[in-house]
Amino acid sequence: MNAKELNFKELTIWQKAIDFAEMVITAVEDNTSDRKHYRLLEQAESAATSVSSNIAEGKGRYSKKEFIQFLYIARGSLYETISIMTIFYQKGWINKEVLDNVESEGLALAKMINALIKSIKEKI
Repeated sequence: MNAKELNFKELTIWQKAIDFAEMVITAVEDNTSDRKHYRLLEQAESAATSVSSNIAEGKGRYSKKEFIQFLYIARGSLYETISIMTIFYQKGWINKEVLDNVESEGLALAKMINALIKSIKEKI
């Protein structure tokens, strides 16, 4: 495998998704729960990391239609992450500032995903 094959790493959207996942993982690690809900904590980490993973996988398919499908999946994982983080906030496991940051970064990432989907569709 050469560097050209890893061209997804050059995508700003993928880099932003990596940053988003890191932010969520840090929030999960710093949460104030008694850790009895480890499955939910793991699900938050899984959903957050799934965003960048699906962007990379879709880019690696070398098909615009498949890339769009993986972007839809990435967007779904993004919304799933925000949903789980909202539950964490309501349970008192994270504070409002953490939730606001996740939602703000998530919204920016969702707009990027939507714009990329639209851009690819215009080229099909």
